[in-house]
Amino acid sequence: MEQLSEKRCIPCQTGTPPLQGEEIKAYLNELSKEWQVIDLHHIERVFRFKNFREALDFTNKVGQIAEEEGHHPDIYLSWGKVKVMTFTHKVGGLTENDFILAAKIDKIVL
Repeated sequence: MEQLSEKRCIPCQTGTPPLQGEEIKAYLNELSKEWQVIDLHHIERVFRFKNFREALDFTNKVGQIAEEEGHHPDIYLSWGKVKVMTFTHKVGGLTENDFILAAKIDKIVL
């Protein structure tokens, strides 16, 4: 099976149903344990750094991945901390793209 971090985000169609229960759990098991599912709607993770510069550098790397994949998370930057939250706006919930993006972000910090 192809790892999530090796896949590419593909545009989804309006009307595609968001992932549910066991589907979410299966994808979540392929990510770092720090990712959390919130209300079956989105996933988020907080990354901690020594200072603002490291947090900003990480944020820019996440932005580069998001642009390459055409799938854009919400990113909250503060001193020594970055929170990344992702869901698929078109479906109002989670799709495989969210987990692909999260897996690629995980690779930055591994």
